Amino acid sequence: MDFETIRTETRGPVALVTLNRPEALNALNSRVLEELIRAFAEFEADPEQRCLVLTGAGDKAFAAGADIKEMAAMAAADFYAADFFSRWTSHIVKATRKPWIAAVNGFALGGGCELAMMADITIAADTARFGQPEIRLGVGPGMGGSQRLTRAIGKAKAMEMCLTGRMMDASEAERAGLVARVVPRAQLLEEALKLAEEIAAQPPLAAIAVKEMVNAAFETTLEQGLIFERRVFQVLAGTADKAEGMAAFIAKRPGQWTGR
Repeated sequence: MDFETIRTETRGPVALVTLNRPEALNALNSRVLEELIRAFAEFEADPEQRCLVLTGAGDKAFAAGADIKEMAAMAAADFYAADFFSRWTSHIVKATRKPWIAAVNGFALGGGCELAMMADITIAADTARFGQPEIRLGVGPGMGGSQRLTRAIGKAKAMEMCLTGRMMDASEAERAGLVARVVPRAQLLEEALKLAEEIAAQPPLAAIAVKEMVNAAFETTLEQGLIFERRVFQVLAGTADKAEGMAAFIAKRPGQWTGR
């Protein structure tokens, strides 16, 4: 399928998607959203694809925010009637059950930071910069920045960043818990793909279930989360992959997964 604003390729069980508007610092507009929705839907529907890596083209930016030129002339009623930004959550976050990784290669600002936070795991180049500078445009975050950032790094840092628009470098982002790992820029894609391959090698049903377990920790009480975890474990105990995994462990051999 042809795309104008992104590139897609497959590397065995891993899908690689690249935001491809380097001249605009990979800014996110409606066309990018539509093409990402299609690419993620193809990934989700393909049983051979088990993990996805999303990165940005060029050396400067993962995504330097939403496309301000597209939004500048929109009235409040236009944003409200279109429920602007909602499809990022409904079509990218909620509709993607398989694990995916954001490989942040440069600026991840505004919508770019929010997109990175939608990923299950974020790996950053040592050149990466994160920020929510919307206040400088007279607005605030609209794609989850005030919510996901607060959950990731705590109220104090999130409040400071959202109220001042300051950028957080990769080292601080790792210390704050915003990213899982920081690697040299030249090794970013290699490390992200290596991690994706490791995830893709796991039992596919278990990978989906574990993602759901961890996400539940952000949305439920501890007691509800523990109940959910136990129930999902009990469901997985009835799968062919569970029987294979335990037999392989006892026999000291690699497991052969069927996703059943």
